[in-house]
Amino acid sequence: MLTSSLLESLTISTRLNETEQSFTAVSTDTRTIVEGALFVPLKGERFNGHDYVDAAIKSGAQAALWEEGQPVPAALPDDFQLYVVKDTLFALQEMASAYRVKINPKVIGITGSNGKTTTKDILASLLSLEGETYKTQGNYNNHIGLPLTILAMPSTCKYLILEMGMSGYGEIERLSEIAKPDLAIVTNIGESHMEQLGSRAGIAKAKMEIKEGLSPAGFLFIDSDEPLLDGWKQSSIMRVGFNHADILVENVAATVDGYQFDIEGHHFELSLLGKHNVKNAAYCIAVARKFGLVTSKIQTGLRQISLTSMRLEKLTGNKGELIVNDAYNASPTSMIAAIDALKAIPSYEKRVVVLGDMFELGTEEEALHKSVAQVITPPITHVLTLGDRAKWIYEEASHISSSSTFDEMAHFTTKQELADHLSKLVDQKTVILFKASRGMKLEEVITAYQDKQQD
Repeated sequence: MLTSSLLESLTISTRLNETEQSFTAVSTDTRTIVEGALFVPLKGERFNGHDYVDAAIKSGAQAALWEEGQPVPAALPDDFQLYVVKDTLFALQEMASAYRVKINPKVIGITGSNGKTTTKDILASLLSLEGETYKTQGNYNNHIGLPLTILAMPSTCKYLILEMGMSGYGEIERLSEIAKPDLAIVTNIGESHMEQLGSRAGIAKAKMEIKEGLSPAGFLFIDSDEPLLDGWKQSSIMRVGFNHADILVENVAATVDGYQFDIEGHHFELSLLGKHNVKNAAYCIAVARKFGLVTSKIQTGLRQISLTSMRLEKLTGNKGELIVNDAYNASPTSMIAAIDALKAIPSYEKRVVVLGDMFELGTEEEALHKSVAQVITPPITHVLTLGDRAKWIYEEASHISSSSTFDEMAHFTTKQELADHLSKLVDQKTVILFKASRGMKLEEVITAYQDKQQD
């Protein structure tokens, strides 16, 4: 539980001279305030959280941080404490860092262009067998969400797993400095945020900032199969992957349920789609071993993974078809991986890819969309695309493939047209992948075509 003593180094002045208070939670949003919470009003270009302190009080806030110079409402209750600071965002981050030190869990930081959430979920499944584990909830992985995640961990937390997202230089470094991870993972280097960082090399540089806050005795696990990371050779960096690795993944074989593979003579089974998830699991196995988990316990954890939705999520449709919902987000790297995952699933006659637009790819977005077409090959049977950018995938696939390569190739301009088509196409011998950037909300097509079948 957060107490007012953690605020002492941040406080310029307070409205009351009271004994130490404790707070049930910390929130920057009046809609999530609970009774006894500390409210942290933030300022942006178009909003000022200080304007909502009355709403926070009505929702149960017990106290608030307050930026120096902001007018204090005259009608505040006499017993409502304000902690006056120079910058409420900085104060939030410093509180989180102090709370992290006070509770002192083992902290694992995870960044990368793709796979952060899946890796977090796998790791939580393993570590929770060893002690109380808390992980990033939803997409709380930025300069505001990460501090709130730290402040939300229970006082009995043994392992804290933190996603770290970014859009530009310096952001991962700041998150790492706040979290002070004992161990860290860079899952891979993709193309997300190419607009801001200019190149994959720039993305790699930004992701590797995670080492800046790493414990002096800590280790960073990185992708051995990524040439852009070849230059990072330090004793605290361990390479994980299928080639040239310190922790080598071998004998990878697809099964009906997922994959089996070996690491350093130990055999593991994973009930997740996609070979890339084998590598994500390997990162987690490496972390778990550093914390002393034995192979049998790791295998138990791998068998009970509960993934966040829309990450290669397996669903059964109305006609008995297998739906692979990977519509949470997309980059060329993750789309190619998802297509490869679909191709590896055995025992289906129809293999349908439904692909939508990918965003934030910068000036190379057309070429990057077209690059996806290179892996659209048999056993895929149907290629369906939606959106202005995804049309580039369709056009390139049409260009490089003969008319007999696929049973069908088609581009759609509306979700309803696509849904109507799918409702007639699928049967129990069909597996169908949905993949696009978050802004496309491609999962709506799943709902629409399922509803159409019930009309």
